[in-house]
Amino acid sequence: MSDHSLDEGFLHRALDLARQGIGLASPNPYVGAVIVDAHGNIAGTGVYTYDGLKHAEVLALEQAGNKARKGTLYINLEPHSHQGRTSPCTEALIAVGIHRVVASMPDPNPKVSGRGFEKLRSAGIDVEVGRLEAEARRLNEAFARYIRHGAPLVTLKSAMTLDGKIAPPASATSKSTAGVPAGGWITGEAARAHVHELRHQSDALMVGVGTILADDPLLTDRSGKTRRRPLLRVIQDSQLRLPLESRLVRSVANDGSFSSDALVFSSFGEAAKKRELEARGIRVEQLPAATGGRPDIHAILQRLGQLEITSLMIEGGAAVNGSALSSGIVDKIFFYFAPKIFAAEESVPFAIGAGFRDMNGAPQIKHLHLHRFGEDFAVEGYLRNPYED
Repeated sequence: MSDHSLDEGFLHRALDLARQGIGLASPNPYVGAVIVDAHGNIAGTGVYTYDGLKHAEVLALEQAGNKARKGTLYINLEPHSHQGRTSPCTEALIAVGIHRVVASMPDPNPKVSGRGFEKLRSAGIDVEVGRLEAEARRLNEAFARYIRHGAPLVTLKSAMTLDGKIAPPASATSKSTAGVPAGGWITGEAARAHVHELRHQSDALMVGVGTILADDPLLTDRSGKTRRRPLLRVIQDSQLRLPLESRLVRSVANDGSFSSDALVFSSFGEAAKKRELEARGIRVEQLPAATGGRPDIHAILQRLGQLEITSLMIEGGAAVNGSALSSGIVDKIFFYFAPKIFAAEESVPFAIGAGFRDMNGAPQIKHLHLHRFGEDFAVEGYLRNPYED
Protein backbone atom coordinates (compact mmCIF):
# COMPACT_ATOMS: atom_id res chain seq x y z
CA MET A 1 0.00 0.00 0.00
CA SER A 2 1.35 3.45 -0.96
CA ASP A 3 2.15 6.15 1.59
CA HIS A 4 -0.61 8.27 0.07
CA SER A 5 -3.15 5.50 0.67
CA LEU A 6 -1.97 5.15 4.26
CA ASP A 7 -2.25 8.90 4.81
CA GLU A 8 -5.79 8.96 3.44
CA GLY A 9 -6.77 5.98 5.55
CA PHE A 10 -5.64 7.70 8.75
CA LEU A 11 -7.28 10.97 7.66
CA HIS A 12 -10.56 9.13 7.04
CA ARG A 13 -10.27 7.86 10.60
CA ALA A 14 -9.72 11.42 11.84
CA LEU A 15 -12.79 12.62 9.92
CA ASP A 16 -14.88 9.80 11.35
CA LEU A 17 -13.77 10.84 14.82
CA ALA A 18 -14.58 14.48 14.08
CA ARG A 19 -18.15 13.50 13.14
CA GLN A 20 -18.59 12.11 16.64
CA GLY A 21 -18.54 15.74 17.78
CA ILE A 22 -21.71 16.63 15.84
CA GLY A 23 -24.16 18.07 18.34
CA LEU A 24 -21.41 18.30 20.98
CA ALA A 25 -18.84 20.79 19.64
CA SER A 26 -20.80 23.85 18.47
CA PRO A 27 -20.10 26.76 18.37
CA ASN A 28 -16.59 25.43 17.76
CA PRO A 29 -15.55 23.18 14.85
CA TYR A 30 -15.65 19.41 14.59
CA VAL A 31 -12.14 18.02 14.99
CA GLY A 32 -10.80 14.49 15.16
CA ALA A 33 -7.14 13.54 15.61
CA VAL A 34 -5.10 10.38 15.15
CA ILE A 35 -1.51 9.92 16.38
CA VAL A 36 0.46 7.26 14.51
CA ASP A 37 3.76 6.18 16.05
CA ALA A 38 7.09 5.84 14.26
CA HIS A 39 6.24 2.21 13.39
CA GLY A 40 2.96 3.10 11.63
CA ASN A 41 0.61 2.01 14.42
CA ILE A 42 -2.21 4.12 15.86
CA ALA A 43 -1.06 5.20 19.32
CA GLY A 44 -3.77 7.70 20.26
CA THR A 45 -7.02 9.29 19.10
CA GLY A 46 -9.08 12.25 20.16
CA VAL A 47 -12.45 13.94 19.52
CA TYR A 48 -13.20 17.52 20.41
CA THR A 49 -16.34 18.34 22.39
CA TYR A 50 -17.12 21.80 23.75
CA ASP A 51 -17.76 20.62 27.30
CA GLY A 52 -14.74 18.32 27.23
CA LEU A 53 -12.63 21.45 26.71
CA LYS A 54 -9.43 19.69 25.61
CA HIS A 55 -8.76 19.74 21.88
CA ALA A 56 -8.68 16.54 19.86
CA GLU A 57 -4.94 16.63 19.24
CA VAL A 58 -4.20 17.05 22.97
CA LEU A 59 -6.43 14.09 23.83
CA ALA A 60 -4.65 12.01 21.21
CA LEU A 61 -1.25 13.05 22.56
CA GLU A 62 -2.25 12.13 26.11
CA GLN A 63 -3.40 8.71 24.96
CA ALA A 64 -0.25 8.13 22.91
CA GLY A 65 2.18 9.16 25.65
CA ASN A 66 5.82 8.55 24.72
CA LYS A 67 4.78 6.82 21.49
CA ALA A 68 3.93 10.24 20.04
CA ARG A 69 7.63 11.11 19.76
CA LYS A 70 8.72 11.02 16.09
CA GLY A 71 5.16 10.09 15.20
CA THR A 72 2.62 11.64 12.82
CA LEU A 73 -0.53 13.58 13.64
CA TYR A 74 -3.47 13.16 11.25
CA ILE A 75 -6.14 15.80 11.71
CA ASN A 76 -9.00 17.23 9.67
CA LEU A 77 -8.39 20.86 10.71
CA GLU A 78 -5.30 23.00 11.31
CA PRO A 79 -4.03 22.77 14.93
CA HIS A 80 -4.75 26.02 16.74
CA SER A 81 -1.84 28.24 17.67
CA HIS A 82 -3.57 30.91 19.77
CA GLN A 83 -4.59 31.15 23.40
CA GLY A 84 -8.32 30.61 23.78
CA ARG A 85 -10.23 28.45 26.23
CA THR A 86 -7.14 26.21 26.12
CA SER A 87 -3.43 26.66 25.48
CA PRO A 88 -2.13 26.45 21.88
CA CYS A 89 -2.08 22.87 20.58
CA THR A 90 0.94 23.67 18.41
CA GLU A 91 3.08 24.09 21.52
CA ALA A 92 2.01 20.66 22.81
CA LEU A 93 2.83 19.02 19.48
CA ILE A 94 6.25 20.63 19.34
CA ALA A 95 7.02 19.74 22.96
CA VAL A 96 6.39 16.00 22.53
CA GLY A 97 8.47 15.75 19.38
CA ILE A 98 5.86 15.11 16.69
CA HIS A 99 7.76 14.57 13.44
CA ARG A 100 4.99 15.14 10.88
CA VAL A 101 1.50 16.65 10.63
CA VAL A 102 -0.96 15.73 7.89
CA ALA A 103 -4.01 18.02 7.90
CA SER A 104 -6.97 18.26 5.54
CA MET A 105 -7.50 22.02 5.63
CA PRO A 106 -6.48 25.34 7.20
CA ASP A 107 -8.56 26.98 9.91
CA PRO A 108 -11.37 28.94 8.16
CA ASN A 109 -11.01 31.76 10.68
CA PRO A 110 -9.14 34.42 8.65
CA LYS A 111 -7.61 35.85 11.86
CA VAL A 112 -5.65 32.67 12.58
CA SER A 113 -5.63 30.69 9.33
CA GLY A 114 -2.17 29.35 8.50
CA ARG A 115 -0.52 30.42 11.73
CA GLY A 116 -0.63 26.94 13.24
CA PHE A 117 1.05 25.43 10.20
CA GLU A 118 3.65 28.21 10.22
CA LYS A 119 4.58 27.56 13.86
CA LEU A 120 4.89 23.84 13.26
CA ARG A 121 7.09 24.32 10.21
CA SER A 122 9.26 26.83 12.07
CA ALA A 123 9.87 24.13 14.68
CA GLY A 124 11.10 21.73 11.97
CA ILE A 125 7.91 19.66 11.71
CA ASP A 126 6.97 18.37 8.26
CA VAL A 127 3.47 19.69 7.46
CA GLU A 128 1.26 18.49 4.60
CA VAL A 129 -2.11 20.12 3.89
CA GLY A 130 -4.98 19.44 1.50
CA ARG A 131 -5.66 15.72 1.48
CA LEU A 132 -9.44 14.98 1.72
CA GLU A 133 -10.00 18.74 1.86
CA ALA A 134 -13.42 18.73 0.17
CA GLU A 135 -14.77 16.26 2.72
CA ALA A 136 -13.28 18.24 5.59
CA ARG A 137 -14.70 21.52 4.31
CA ARG A 138 -18.22 20.09 4.07
CA LEU A 139 -17.99 18.86 7.65
CA ASN A 140 -17.14 22.30 9.05
CA GLU A 141 -19.06 24.53 6.63
CA ALA A 142 -21.34 25.88 9.37
CA PHE A 143 -18.39 26.86 11.55
CA ALA A 144 -16.76 28.53 8.55
CA ARG A 145 -19.84 30.63 7.79
CA TYR A 146 -20.27 31.58 11.46
CA ILE A 147 -16.64 32.42 12.21
CA ARG A 148 -16.26 34.49 9.04
CA HIS A 149 -19.56 36.39 9.16
CA GLY A 150 -20.90 36.17 12.71
CA ALA A 151 -24.11 34.56 11.41
CA PRO A 152 -25.28 30.96 11.00
CA LEU A 153 -25.13 28.86 7.86
CA VAL A 154 -28.71 28.84 6.54
CA THR A 155 -30.12 25.66 4.99
CA LEU A 156 -33.54 25.81 3.34
CA LYS A 157 -35.19 22.41 3.69
CA SER A 158 -38.45 21.38 2.09
CA ALA A 159 -40.36 18.26 1.05
CA MET A 160 -42.45 18.39 -2.11
CA THR A 161 -44.03 16.50 -4.96
CA LEU A 162 -42.39 16.24 -8.36
CA ASP A 163 -44.44 19.22 -9.50
CA GLY A 164 -43.11 21.38 -6.65
CA LYS A 165 -46.11 21.30 -4.30
CA ILE A 166 -45.76 21.14 -0.51
CA ALA A 167 -49.44 20.57 0.33
CA PRO A 168 -52.71 19.70 -1.41
CA PRO A 169 -55.48 22.29 -1.85
CA ALA A 170 -56.89 23.49 1.46
CA SER A 171 -60.34 22.36 0.38
CA ALA A 172 -59.08 18.79 0.01
CA THR A 173 -57.65 18.45 3.52
CA SER A 174 -59.65 16.92 6.29
CA LYS A 175 -59.24 17.73 9.95
CA SER A 176 -55.52 17.68 10.65
CA THR A 177 -53.74 15.53 13.22
CA ALA A 178 -51.31 17.30 15.56
CA GLY A 179 -47.77 16.99 14.25
CA VAL A 180 -48.86 15.78 10.79
CA PRO A 181 -48.86 18.30 7.92
CA ALA A 182 -52.23 19.29 6.55
CA GLY A 183 -53.10 16.73 3.88
CA GLY A 184 -50.67 14.13 5.24
CA TRP A 185 -47.01 13.31 4.74
CA ILE A 186 -45.53 13.80 1.29
CA THR A 187 -42.36 11.74 1.78
CA GLY A 188 -41.91 8.32 3.34
CA GLU A 189 -40.50 7.26 6.68
CA ALA A 190 -36.87 7.00 5.52
CA ALA A 191 -36.79 10.57 4.26
CA ARG A 192 -38.55 11.85 7.37
CA ALA A 193 -36.05 10.04 9.58
CA HIS A 194 -33.24 11.73 7.67
CA VAL A 195 -34.78 15.13 8.43
CA HIS A 196 -34.03 14.43 12.08
CA GLU A 197 -30.42 13.74 11.17
CA LEU A 198 -30.32 17.22 9.61
CA ARG A 199 -31.96 18.69 12.69
CA HIS A 200 -29.34 16.99 14.83
CA GLN A 201 -26.63 18.66 12.76
CA SER A 202 -28.29 22.07 13.21
CA ASP A 203 -28.14 24.49 16.13
CA ALA A 204 -31.53 26.04 15.32
CA LEU A 205 -34.69 25.37 13.34
CA MET A 206 -36.98 28.14 12.07
CA VAL A 207 -40.58 28.25 10.84
CA GLY A 208 -43.27 30.88 10.43
CA VAL A 209 -46.21 30.92 12.82
CA GLY A 210 -48.40 29.73 9.94
CA THR A 211 -46.71 26.31 10.16
CA ILE A 212 -47.58 26.14 13.87
CA LEU A 213 -51.19 27.08 13.20
CA ALA A 214 -51.54 24.56 10.36
CA ASP A 215 -49.60 21.53 11.65
CA ASP A 216 -49.03 22.03 15.40
CA PRO A 217 -45.49 20.53 15.20
CA LEU A 218 -43.03 20.05 18.05
CA LEU A 219 -39.98 20.98 15.91
CA THR A 220 -37.62 18.85 18.00
CA ASP A 221 -34.56 16.74 17.23
CA ARG A 222 -35.81 13.15 17.43
CA SER A 223 -32.68 11.51 16.03
CA GLY A 224 -32.04 9.92 19.42
CA LYS A 225 -28.47 11.25 19.43
CA THR A 226 -26.88 13.25 22.22
CA ARG A 227 -26.47 17.00 21.86
CA ARG A 228 -24.83 19.56 24.15
CA ARG A 229 -27.59 22.13 23.92
CA PRO A 230 -31.16 21.65 22.75
CA LEU A 231 -32.20 22.49 19.22
CA LEU A 232 -33.30 26.13 19.33
CA ARG A 233 -36.82 26.38 17.90
CA VAL A 234 -37.26 29.78 16.24
CA ILE A 235 -40.65 31.14 15.17
CA GLN A 236 -41.27 34.20 12.99
CA ASP A 237 -44.49 35.60 14.43
CA SER A 238 -45.02 39.28 13.65
CA GLN A 239 -48.26 39.63 15.65
CA LEU A 240 -47.71 36.94 18.30
CA ARG A 241 -50.40 34.56 17.06
CA LEU A 242 -48.60 31.56 18.56
CA PRO A 243 -51.31 29.59 20.41
CA LEU A 244 -50.71 29.05 24.10
CA GLU A 245 -52.20 25.57 23.73
CA SER A 246 -49.86 24.56 20.89
CA ARG A 247 -47.65 21.53 21.41
CA LEU A 248 -44.55 23.68 21.02
CA VAL A 249 -45.54 26.05 23.83
CA ARG A 250 -46.63 23.18 26.08
CA SER A 251 -43.32 21.37 25.48
CA VAL A 252 -41.16 24.21 26.84
CA ALA A 253 -39.93 23.60 30.37
CA ASN A 254 -40.64 26.68 32.46
CA ASP A 255 -38.04 26.28 35.19
CA GLY A 256 -37.44 29.98 35.71
CA SER A 257 -33.91 29.86 34.26
CA PHE A 258 -34.91 31.67 31.03
CA SER A 259 -32.88 29.15 29.06
CA SER A 260 -35.81 28.22 26.85
CA ASP A 261 -35.24 26.28 23.64
CA ALA A 262 -38.01 28.30 21.94
CA LEU A 263 -37.47 31.84 20.65
CA VAL A 264 -40.16 33.96 19.03
CA PHE A 265 -39.30 36.99 16.92
CA SER A 266 -42.12 39.51 16.71
CA SER A 267 -42.70 42.98 15.26
CA PHE A 268 -46.18 44.07 16.36
CA GLY A 269 -47.19 41.65 19.11
CA GLU A 270 -49.29 42.86 22.01
CA ALA A 271 -47.56 43.25 25.35
CA ALA A 272 -50.16 41.11 27.12
CA LYS A 273 -49.57 38.14 24.77
CA LYS A 274 -45.82 38.59 25.14
CA ARG A 275 -46.16 38.32 28.93
CA GLU A 276 -48.33 35.20 28.60
CA LEU A 277 -45.76 33.47 26.41
CA GLU A 278 -42.86 34.46 28.64
CA ALA A 279 -44.78 33.15 31.65
CA ARG A 280 -44.73 29.76 29.93
CA GLY A 281 -40.97 29.90 29.34
CA ILE A 282 -40.99 31.20 25.75
CA ARG A 283 -38.41 33.84 24.86
CA VAL A 284 -39.93 36.70 22.88
CA GLU A 285 -37.82 39.36 21.18
CA GLN A 286 -38.97 42.40 19.24
CA LEU A 287 -37.29 43.18 15.91
CA PRO A 288 -37.98 45.76 13.19
CA ALA A 289 -40.43 44.69 10.50
CA ALA A 290 -39.34 44.14 6.92
CA THR A 291 -41.51 44.29 3.81
CA GLY A 292 -44.66 42.27 4.43
CA GLY A 293 -44.61 42.93 8.16
CA ARG A 294 -42.45 39.96 9.17
CA PRO A 295 -39.49 40.50 11.52
CA ASP A 296 -36.45 41.45 9.46
CA ILE A 297 -34.69 38.21 8.52
CA HIS A 298 -31.24 39.79 8.46
CA ALA A 299 -31.78 41.06 12.01
CA ILE A 300 -32.85 37.55 13.02
CA LEU A 301 -29.62 36.07 11.66
CA GLN A 302 -27.54 38.71 13.39
CA ARG A 303 -29.27 37.95 16.69
CA LEU A 304 -28.80 34.20 16.26
CA GLY A 305 -25.11 34.80 15.61
CA GLN A 306 -24.92 36.70 18.91
CA LEU A 307 -26.42 33.60 20.55
CA GLU A 308 -23.59 31.48 19.05
CA ILE A 309 -25.91 29.69 16.64
CA THR A 310 -23.69 28.41 13.82
CA SER A 311 -26.34 26.64 11.73
CA LEU A 312 -30.00 27.35 11.03
CA MET A 313 -32.39 25.12 9.11
CA ILE A 314 -35.57 26.68 7.73
CA GLU A 315 -38.58 24.36 7.51
CA GLY A 316 -41.18 26.92 6.56
CA GLY A 317 -44.23 27.17 4.38
CA ALA A 318 -44.48 28.82 0.98
CA ALA A 319 -44.33 32.40 2.26
CA VAL A 320 -41.31 31.81 4.50
CA ASN A 321 -39.53 29.88 1.73
CA GLY A 322 -40.11 32.68 -0.77
CA SER A 323 -39.01 35.35 1.69
CA ALA A 324 -35.84 33.45 2.60
CA LEU A 325 -34.81 33.06 -1.03
CA SER A 326 -35.63 36.61 -2.13
CA SER A 327 -33.79 38.09 0.86
CA GLY A 328 -30.56 36.32 -0.14
CA ILE A 329 -29.95 34.67 3.23
CA VAL A 330 -29.96 31.04 2.03
CA ASP A 331 -26.56 29.33 1.82
CA LYS A 332 -27.69 25.86 0.81
CA ILE A 333 -30.79 23.82 0.07
CA PHE A 334 -31.91 20.32 0.95
CA PHE A 335 -35.04 19.46 -1.02
CA TYR A 336 -36.80 16.10 -0.63
CA PHE A 337 -38.94 14.91 -3.54
CA ALA A 338 -41.60 12.21 -3.51
CA PRO A 339 -42.68 10.48 -6.74
CA LYS A 340 -46.13 12.06 -6.53
CA ILE A 341 -47.93 14.76 -8.51
CA PHE A 342 -50.71 16.94 -7.12
CA ALA A 343 -51.34 18.93 -10.34
CA ALA A 344 -54.33 20.71 -8.73
CA GLU A 345 -54.26 24.45 -9.39
CA GLU A 346 -54.91 25.29 -5.73
CA SER A 347 -52.12 23.04 -4.39
CA VAL A 348 -49.61 24.92 -2.24
CA PRO A 349 -46.39 25.70 -4.13
CA PHE A 350 -42.95 25.42 -2.60
CA ALA A 351 -42.54 29.21 -2.51
CA ILE A 352 -44.61 32.35 -3.06
CA GLY A 353 -43.65 36.00 -3.12
CA ALA A 354 -41.72 38.37 -5.33
CA GLY A 355 -39.43 35.62 -6.56
CA PHE A 356 -37.13 36.08 -9.54
CA ARG A 357 -38.34 37.37 -12.90
CA ASP A 358 -35.89 35.77 -15.31
CA MET A 359 -33.24 33.08 -15.56
CA ASN A 360 -30.44 35.60 -15.10
CA GLY A 361 -31.77 36.57 -11.68
CA ALA A 362 -32.73 33.09 -10.49
CA PRO A 363 -30.31 31.60 -7.93
CA GLN A 364 -27.99 28.96 -9.37
CA ILE A 365 -27.60 25.87 -7.19
CA LYS A 366 -24.06 24.53 -7.36
CA HIS A 367 -22.10 21.50 -6.15
CA LEU A 368 -25.12 19.22 -6.18
CA HIS A 369 -25.34 16.03 -4.14
CA LEU A 370 -28.15 13.53 -4.73
CA HIS A 371 -29.54 11.22 -2.04
CA ARG A 372 -32.01 8.31 -2.17
CA PHE A 373 -34.47 7.38 0.56
CA GLY A 374 -36.43 4.42 -0.71
CA GLU A 375 -38.74 5.75 -3.43
CA ASP A 376 -37.97 9.34 -2.45
CA PHE A 377 -34.86 11.32 -3.34
CA ALA A 378 -33.27 14.58 -2.23
CA VAL A 379 -31.20 17.31 -3.84
CA GLU A 380 -28.55 19.06 -1.72
CA GLY A 381 -26.71 22.05 -3.11
CA TYR A 382 -25.24 25.47 -2.45
CA LEU A 383 -26.27 29.00 -3.36
CA ARG A 384 -22.94 30.32 -2.07
CA ASN A 385 -19.65 29.10 -0.70
CA PRO A 386 -19.55 29.29 3.13
CA TYR A 387 -15.79 29.79 2.96
CA GLU A 388 -15.95 32.96 0.86
CA ASP A 389 -16.78 36.56 1.79
